[in-house]
Amino acid sequence: MQSQQVQQFFVRYKILALLLAVAAIWVFFYFQTDGIFVKPRSLSNLFLQMSVTGMLACGMVFVIIAGEIDLSVGSQLGLLGGVVAIFTVNMGWHTWPAIGAVLLLGLGIGLLNGFIVTKMRVPSFIVGLGGMLAFRGVVQYITDAVTIDQVPEDLVGLAQGYVPPKLSWYLVALIFTVLVALTVQRRRRRGKLGLGQAAPWVDALKVLAIGVVMAVFVHVLNDANGVPLPVMILLALLAVFSYLATQTVFGRHIYAVGGNMEATRLSGVNVAKVKLVVFGIMGLMCAFAGIITTARSAAGSPSAGVGGELDAISACFIGGTSMRGGSGTVYGALIGALVMASLDNGMQQMNVDTSWQMIVKGIILVLAVWVDVLSGSNRG
Repeated sequence: MQSQQVQQFFVRYKILALLLAVAAIWVFFYFQTDGIFVKPRSLSNLFLQMSVTGMLACGMVFVIIAGEIDLSVGSQLGLLGGVVAIFTVNMGWHTWPAIGAVLLLGLGIGLLNGFIVTKMRVPSFIVGLGGMLAFRGVVQYITDAVTIDQVPEDLVGLAQGYVPPKLSWYLVALIFTVLVALTVQRRRRRGKLGLGQAAPWVDALKVLAIGVVMAVFVHVLNDANGVPLPVMILLALLAVFSYLATQTVFGRHIYAVGGNMEATRLSGVNVAKVKLVVFGIMGLMCAFAGIITTARSAAGSPSAGVGGELDAISACFIGGTSMRGGSGTVYGALIGALVMASLDNGMQQMNVDTSWQMIVKGIILVLAVWVDVLSGSNRG
């Protein structure tokens, strides 16, 4: 009986359970590091560290929801980060044209992967595995396996710059206003359709809780120079992709394809097109992550992104995305990325050996999938 109650808790309150896990991790590292872990500077580095994994997770969550997988994202990140360094350093391009070209290249690579999966009918696991090797080989070749440094300062500023404190508060106020408007709009729409919904005070409490979290978040980071630009970019991507997933027809099609592909095809949805676009989005996110990685290190490294695919996939599964497809959220994946970054940051501050860091992260991943299995058996 107790086991069934645990299962029901994880099924109904996945995100709540995940937030409690984050809180427990932070409390543990707070005591183990004598409070250093939660200092503003440390938290700023933590969120900056999770930004790259979060960008990859934003794309990966759609891929997994659609019932596919992409193991090449780490190598794509390394390739695209190397290309932006080549454009700006070796070829003398200005930063913004180089960024635009790399974003288009990332979109093209993603669409190519999607074409191979949907039109050539090669399993996405194999396409990703082949891409992991091929893209890593390409970046080794075009960089001669050496780091390309001295990238332009305006490119470096994308990762090492901060949003002015006053602007951060304006943005928080704007986001909170939009959130309130969307919540009211959703309640009115469901009311007109006669659909059931939570009591008004429940939604009001949720919106208020989100507002408090945002205010605390900005206040703490403003004590450490401000909100890092990559973190602000990640939050913008969160807003865009959450809207895409929950408020658009295309978003509903992604969930439908992963939930029951054959039934979705018979209902008239172009399944191949949905998957093609999803892989294109994944490639675009790899471009964002590659650009930020090069900007953070002020150099294009041929080894950048190694293991990035594992972190992105782990973030999605930890964040509640089902390995069976058809279920998951963008914000859940980002909370999963926060879990991964918190473990990395905390264990590094404790000087835990790298081997143990990998063991702990592997155990966390297995536990996350086990929770997904519990959820599936409970639904069944």
